[in-house]
Amino acid sequence: MRMYRLIMAIRPDALPTDPTALTEMVLALDAENEKLRVAMQTLKELIFGKRSERLAALVAEQLALDLDDLETGVTPPAAANDDVPAAKPPGKVRKKARRNIGALPRHLPRCEQVLEPEATACPCCQGRLHKIGEDVSEVLDVIPAILRVLRTIRPKYGCRSCTDGVVQAKVLPRLIESGMASTALVAHVVVSKFAWYLPLYRQVQILASQGIQLDRATLAGWVKRTAWWLKSLYELQLRTIQSAPRVFCDETPMPVLDPGRHRTRICQFWAHAIDDRPWGGPSPPAVAYVFAAGRGTEQIAGQLTDFSGILQVDGYAAYKALARNHGGEIQLAFCLAHARRKFVEVFKTTQSPFAREVIERLQAVYAIEAEIRGSSAEQRLAVRRARTAPLMEALKARLTTMVGQLFSQSKLAEAINYSLNHYAGLTLFLNDGRVEVDSNTVERSMRPIALGRRNSLFSGNEGGAESWAILSSILNTAKLQELDPQAYLTDVLERIVSGGTRSHQLHELLAWNWKAEHRRAA
Repeated sequence: MRMYRLIMAIRPDALPTDPTALTEMVLALDAENEKLRVAMQTLKELIFGKRSERLAALVAEQLALDLDDLETGVTPPAAANDDVPAAKPPGKVRKKARRNIGALPRHLPRCEQVLEPEATACPCCQGRLHKIGEDVSEVLDVIPAILRVLRTIRPKYGCRSCTDGVVQAKVLPRLIESGMASTALVAHVVVSKFAWYLPLYRQVQILASQGIQLDRATLAGWVKRTAWWLKSLYELQLRTIQSAPRVFCDETPMPVLDPGRHRTRICQFWAHAIDDRPWGGPSPPAVAYVFAAGRGTEQIAGQLTDFSGILQVDGYAAYKALARNHGGEIQLAFCLAHARRKFVEVFKTTQSPFAREVIERLQAVYAIEAEIRGSSAEQRLAVRRARTAPLMEALKARLTTMVGQLFSQSKLAEAINYSLNHYAGLTLFLNDGRVEVDSNTVERSMRPIALGRRNSLFSGNEGGAESWAILSSILNTAKLQELDPQAYLTDVLERIVSGGTRSHQLHELLAWNWKAEHRRAA
């Protein structure tokens, strides 16, 4: 619409006669054309282009390296994320691919089959052959999920001498009262949907192929009941995460069906995550999702009422308002990957040499981060101050110099201004070795939500969305702990439903504590 107004303004009968006004009009048209061209190219990249921000995908000079990888038969590098250096440092030898060849896991049960020869008599003298050795080979086998009926029998015992001596075991508590599903089956349905993103209607089809006819509403009821049992554990997990001194936060849309309007309305999932593994800290990897009707300041403020510490986020205005309203108790650490992404978009659409330069400078910062990952906070801080701080200061100087030479409405100027306006938060990691350079920790935890949303399309109602948040929090944290979600969820539900774990013992069922307990038992 803005372009249309400009076109209408330069009709012959409306042209200004002042050369200065004509110059301003031409410059405005040129800037508008540039913005539209960049927007169109960005849209094409989103639809058809590569999603990687790796420098090899951006810089033409890297093409020869990529072709050499193909010619020598070396597996091409996977799409880069921000946890590894974007390009191979000079002189560094490429690591061999990790392949599992002839080393099947020892914990798996072995089922042996012996193949005897057709005859055990010597073909020469017909004497009886004796065993002199054997060849053994192993392959990974699978038994598909087996449905069975679990019959519970409670014998009654009575006394022949009196009528008051009848004894019988008590009925075991069940996850679904008076239901036809065991805890293991319900856990299987929940894990399939929220850990492996298999919608309920597909699970209904799978069950039907084995002769079990169930309605999708029945499975939805199981899911709702499971979330009800786990709500207290979820709330404890959320409180534990928010009590940490450093928390990552992000949000993503969640469509919820609005029956009255015959369409969906866009609500939000807010993710709160912690992970101190990069520097060996005390906080385990964990994530908790919170369902909210919107993504405004009031929503995030209501979730972090008692939080004080470092909040690592992107540049969304709601986080900035939250920090201002907390009087300095919340310090924002911004995401360097978000700042870099803006220059990547500019380079992809305009091939700007300066955008390429900024990407290369940030690439050097990530290369240093890859070297110190796993070191202590003190060691990380020392390296960052010695090597990374000069790189960031030089980058700031280049950005400050360049921004004055650009038209203020250009995409490159917007990318530069974003970095300069958030510079203090982008460089907070230079003052604290515990802080990460980006918020990829929580962004990775948003991918399971995006995958589930893509397969299921929307949540049926707000209650379903809250159940989604509860179960995704429990299961995705279990996956972060490298646990089997099925085994973990089944055991947790059994212990909660049976009363074996009381409310004051719920901390024992948090994924990291459950993992430590089972390791000790093993």
